Amino acid sequence: MDMSSFEREGAWRFERRLGAAQVEALRALADERMEARPGARLRGEPQLNALLAREGPVGAVAAILTSSEAWPVRAVMFDKTVNANWVVGWHQDRTIAVRKRLEVNGFGPWSNKDGVLHVAPPFDVLARMVTLRMHMDRVDETNAPLRVLLGSHAWGRVATDRVSTLAAAGRQMACIAEVGDIWAYRTPILHASDRALTPGRRRVLQVDYADFDLPGGLRWQGLAG
Repeated sequence: MDMSSFEREGAWRFERRLGAAQVEALRALADERMEARPGARLRGEPQLNALLAREGPVGAVAAILTSSEAWPVRAVMFDKTVNANWVVGWHQDRTIAVRKRLEVNGFGPWSNKDGVLHVAPPFDVLARMVTLRMHMDRVDETNAPLRVLLGSHAWGRVATDRVSTLAAAGRQMACIAEVGDIWAYRTPILHASDRALTPGRRRVLQVDYADFDLPGGLRWQGLAG
């Protein structure tokens, strides 16, 4: 890959990184955990360990983009279907999952998402992270690809009332994918997703990686149960 391009644009496609057996295992997990919901936060899933570990195909990609010390700190599974064909407007991911609330300068506000404690950290924390999306289904222009605004990861925290204007004027890219592809992006990049024009399945496992500890005694939630 071209690391300088990734740092400049904020996104990169790693083609066919997952084998057929790995994809089928993820599909089985999706069918078990989603239960007709559009998304589910994952913890305590031992079947993901080998896939996401440093020696696995996903962990190896994270190591390329950060360092060999990278580990998964949050995982969410998504599935767009005929009955759950939602829209996500342009936004930045602004929170991280942590184990315990501690008052640390620059961290806040706090929230609870599906029983998991989240906090908005200083921007430099998000800027050091990467997000990887593993595709279990083919995604073309009609199947609600993730759209990213190239270079926007370097803009700092973008005010909500400026997002739409910046997206309209910026360089947008649709993250087209084949089964087994991994799309990587810098966690704070501006991104969005439209409704699928031809609704089917669009199963994705999205995992955030970090290679550093948090300050002030805060600890990443991670994927342990």
